[in-house]
Amino acid sequence: MSWARSLCVAAGAALITAAVPIHAQTTINLTAIDGYPPRALWIKEFIEFYIPEVDKRLAKDNKYKIRWNQAWGGQIVKPQGVLEGLQKGLGDIGIVTTAIYGDKMKVLSVAYATPFTTTDPMLVARTIDAMAEKFPGIKKTFASYNQVFLSAQVVLDSYQMFTKTEAKAIQDFKGMKIASAGFNLRYLAPAGAVGVAGSLNNYYNMIQTGVVDGCMLWPEAAATFKLAEVAPFMMRADIGAVNTKVVTVNADTWKRLPPQVQAVLKDVAVEYRDLLAKLSAELGASSVAAYTKAGGKVFDL
Repeated sequence: MSWARSLCVAAGAALITAAVPIHAQTTINLTAIDGYPPRALWIKEFIEFYIPEVDKRLAKDNKYKIRWNQAWGGQIVKPQGVLEGLQKGLGDIGIVTTAIYGDKMKVLSVAYATPFTTTDPMLVARTIDAMAEKFPGIKKTFASYNQVFLSAQVVLDSYQMFTKTEAKAIQDFKGMKIASAGFNLRYLAPAGAVGVAGSLNNYYNMIQTGVVDGCMLWPEAAATFKLAEVAPFMMRADIGAVNTKVVTVNADTWKRLPPQVQAVLKDVAVEYRDLLAKLSAELGASSVAAYTKAGGKVFDL
């Protein structure tokens, strides 16, 4: 074989070798769902932190890549339908608002049963996750809805009361219709108020149209969703921080995921938990300032 021909053969072999990767990358399709819009803190951070962080970690060895389909704000499910949507496989991963499911998620009601305990989101979030590891009932509850529990989230430092008219004392709530979700409704009857089921997505309209006289909410959400426009009075009662969210994965999806991908989804869910808790604590005070700047008045109980 001539020198020139040998060189051509070697070059051709090198090109073929370069064209065929040693480890072909596997692409995994995942649909992420929640009924709340991207401006909600936990959705915003899922988009800006959770998804990029998962992608970054998987890119380290380039074995797996996730092709994300993000479906927020009711594209696939409403806030009250995330648990059922993930159960049926309408989404692969999502953020379940457990506070909505007072009948199905009693196992996660401990923070609601112990109000005025703490306004530390990190403490509550880590405590719930520790309980999930120690007591099988929490993970079994999600397993019964065809889901795998990854981590619990706390997205607020404390619930407060927001109303159309001044409420400076507990007795001022007598006869008022107050919107809230799930577990929170139990707080209202002792104050003489009538609890009306609702969610963050519709509190503004419920108050604006006169369906209710106010709502039970946390300051960051009140500022983000411009509640001062319709409920310019806030009673700061510091009821406390509570767990309201859980990141879960459809169990059938989980079974088909490689162990490496499972581990990354779980690990980043824990970091996402801590990030949300940190942000919730930081945004608490500044959000009250934003609410008052927008025209709201604050009364301390």
